[in-house]
Amino acid sequence: MKAKATKLEEKDGRESERPIVPMKQGNRPEGTLWREGGAIVMEPLEGKMQGTSRPESVSTRLQRIAKLSREAPGMVWTTLAHHIDFELLKEAYRLTRKDGAVGVDGQTAKEYGENLEENLQDLLNRFRSGVYKAPPVRRTYVPKGDGKRTRPIGIPTFEDKVLQRAVALVLNAVYEQDFLDCSYGFRPGRSAHQALEVLWKDTMRLGGGHVLELDIKKCFDVLDHGHLRSFLDKRVRDGVIRKAIDKWLKAGVLEDGVISRPETGTPQGGVISPILMNIYLHEVLDEWFDQEVKPRLLKEAYLKRYADDAVIIFFSKADADRVMEVLPKRFDRFGLTLHPEKTRLIKFTRPGSGNNRGGRSDSFDFLGFTHYWAKSRNGNWAVKRKTAKDRFSRALKRIGKWCRSHRHWPVPDQHRMLSLKLRGHAQYYYIRGNSSAIGRFYHEARRIWRKWLNRRSQRSRMTWERFTRLRKMYPFLTPRLASS
Repeated sequence: MKAKATKLEEKDGRESERPIVPMKQGNRPEGTLWREGGAIVMEPLEGKMQGTSRPESVSTRLQRIAKLSREAPGMVWTTLAHHIDFELLKEAYRLTRKDGAVGVDGQTAKEYGENLEENLQDLLNRFRSGVYKAPPVRRTYVPKGDGKRTRPIGIPTFEDKVLQRAVALVLNAVYEQDFLDCSYGFRPGRSAHQALEVLWKDTMRLGGGHVLELDIKKCFDVLDHGHLRSFLDKRVRDGVIRKAIDKWLKAGVLEDGVISRPETGTPQGGVISPILMNIYLHEVLDEWFDQEVKPRLLKEAYLKRYADDAVIIFFSKADADRVMEVLPKRFDRFGLTLHPEKTRLIKFTRPGSGNNRGGRSDSFDFLGFTHYWAKSRNGNWAVKRKTAKDRFSRALKRIGKWCRSHRHWPVPDQHRMLSLKLRGHAQYYYIRGNSSAIGRFYHEARRIWRKWLNRRSQRSRMTWERFTRLRKMYPFLTPRLASS
């Protein structure tokens, strides 16, 4: 395929018509996958994408973008918006959740779908002509993990979600060719379980080391728009797409009838926000660590990042200290701040090893799991993982809150919903070595259920004997080990 099939531009602004020279694969994943919404997994570049409205049309277009982006890493896209047509918008509509809360216009997904073709065609015309106006997001508040505080979330309109999804599909096709293997969050075909598995393998192979836990304060809220635009300039300069992104960045937040327009951050609740955040941290952290930091280190070190949650494991304490010293300066340069209490460097060497004779290692948390050293069944030291205490208690509080507010439901209905909640918990937390925590969670959930069944009526008490009989009638299925 010739490069001029889709207009590209070199980084100095000159249009390129020359054949594209394949890039070195390095540590980038081979066979890029796409996934939107966390449920749809699309096949590698050379395969066919399944489940789309018109597989040949949408799939081929995205694969062409990915192929050219991978083969020409030094090229800049100046025309991409033409790939967003009616069929791609229709696919974006299919991938967008239909049960979410409504935005400032009050329109539901069902209402939007009643005249779907007309609405999508009108949206496409406004997007391509540049007259699309990004509506502000509606701000609401949800409880935080401790149940005492709340955090703000933004709710875009349904139509805005569809357009953001379409643009995100195209941007993913471009940037998946650039992103490094160390990042896992909000990326097609990648998951938190994969990040955990690779981290475990690297830690075991190194025999532990020194772990730097990174916590970026309000990362989505403080991304600098100027830096983000400069990062986008390196790959995407399509005027229509960049204009739409700028509109989303400036759309603002509606709260109590007043619109505020933050000068930093990505669109609250926006589908486009994860890819923009990944582009930002790819430049600020991933590439910097891979290309500038690692070559200067004395020993091995590995970065694992899931969205704005990251850990770096070092074999050498001297290397860890040096990086710990420069990281705050690096982040401050791009408007980011590391949380002073949650960002920490810990000793995580294997107990009894040459680097830790007679000593003990701390534990660290990553993606909801506490990582710690313990003896395996054969008596060897191994890195074990268990549900983090705050996640464990937070999940139980949600179970208790639900049981309390739904205790008057018929028992079969309560059992059905609780089964779904327990299954969802196990699907994420039931990994190898965490069966004990899963068993305790199921036990505590049953205890909470009995407690609120016992309070349904003062005349009919739910004794433990009676609850045991009920458990036999409505058992919870044995959880299955999650796969990475």
